[in-house]
Amino acid sequence: MKRIILYLLLTLSFSVTGVAQTIRNSNNSAIAKIERDGTVRNSNSSVIARINSNGDIRDANSHYLGKIESNGDIRDSNNSYLGKVESNGTVRNRNNSMVGKVESDGTVRDSNNHAIGSARGVPMQYAAVYFFFGFFHP
Repeated sequence: MKRIILYLLLTLSFSVTGVAQTIRNSNNSAIAKIERDGTVRNSNSSVIARINSNGDIRDANSHYLGKIESNGDIRDSNNSYLGKVESNGTVRNRNNSMVGKVESDGTVRDSNNHAIGSARGVPMQYAAVYFFFGFFHP
């Protein structure tokens, strides 16, 4: 019986916490959510984009916006190189200048090391695309 209860608690815990991760600004206000399937929602829960398993980024109307390549390169809809997310979380622009970093705990910092937000539990490439490459902002 204890095993069944433990299993149910673990299942519930993973299903509740694993559905969507919140992106927060520097004031700790929720500004977006990224779901496990790559759906990006704004603070009103409206779908604003989707990132598929191949790294393709599409807006809410399925228009292609760009791509997160497997090596961390970020490209726009014309396949132009925008920058890179390095394996340590460092984010670089097209000129190879460091523009920020996504730390392992989800803290997002600008090039001056100021915390500009957080994305705990969000893949670092998704967080970098959200904060530094402007795919999801009007």
